[in-house]
Amino acid sequence: MSSSRHEHPELGPAELIEVADRVFAYIQPDGTWYINNTGFVAGRESVISVDACSTERRTRAYRERIASVTPAPVSVLINTHHHGDHTYGNFVFKPATIIGHENCRTELIEYGFPGNTGIWEPVEWGAVAVTPPNLTFTDRVRLWSDEYPVEVSYVGQAAHTSNDSLVWLPEQEVLFCGDLLFNGGTPFLLMGSVRGAIEVLESVVAPFPARVIVPGHGAPCDRDLIATVVGYLRFVLATAQKGIDAGLSPLELARQTDLGEYDGWLDRERIVGNLHRAYADLGAVDVVDLRGALADMVNFNGGQPLSCYA
Repeated sequence: MSSSRHEHPELGPAELIEVADRVFAYIQPDGTWYINNTGFVAGRESVISVDACSTERRTRAYRERIASVTPAPVSVLINTHHHGDHTYGNFVFKPATIIGHENCRTELIEYGFPGNTGIWEPVEWGAVAVTPPNLTFTDRVRLWSDEYPVEVSYVGQAAHTSNDSLVWLPEQEVLFCGDLLFNGGTPFLLMGSVRGAIEVLESVVAPFPARVIVPGHGAPCDRDLIATVVGYLRFVLATAQKGIDAGLSPLELARQTDLGEYDGWLDRERIVGNLHRAYADLGAVDVVDLRGALADMVNFNGGQPLSCYA
């Protein structure tokens, strides 16, 4: 099997797409490690942003794109989950109110800002200051952009992380789903649950009558992506069960796994972390060794840090 590394031409500029009236998706190519999507709702007097970016430079560039659409300030920032590519840039939006699930605040504070750890290629983070949500919820909260509701809801269980939240605009039929969906990239479940993600996608996400879905990484899409991602997650579970039965470690199993139709997805080394989590979901281990799983991903990558172009 080849490594995760992929040839990279100069990454193009982020694309600002108006997916509904005054509702924008900010799509950063190419959607690999720490290169996420954000978005915003431009009201008459204020802006609601969905997530920040990973670095100071990227987040300031995003804020400038918001300013190119409206002079209104960003008054509210919603975090869909605690991962750094969606939250490290929170500080750029001070003094906006930052909203997130209670577990989002807890996990972000506990994880902190590790900086360059050797797992990924070095990144110029800028003057990142961990800035957790200062308004938290347990189930759901409704905001208003002018006369239009913006509904934020916790998915109810571990999926991509322990604190995934959806941002639903019912009038515009637009769903921001954070990293519950990746479009063209490999989903990553190490800090969540493979089984849980399947249940959430099928029982929580799929019922939304969304006209447009903005995933956490990759281009905006329609509802067909849900079934595509669920198919991959079921593949991970089935593969993990075969590995457990054969007495293989997640890394050993990953090295001999044919990814088939998923082989062309970006960041393919995530199969290793996903198998670590699937082993726990299937009862083969009690606790996932997160550091060990990340190290296994580097080993899968030929011992080289994972490609990161943030």
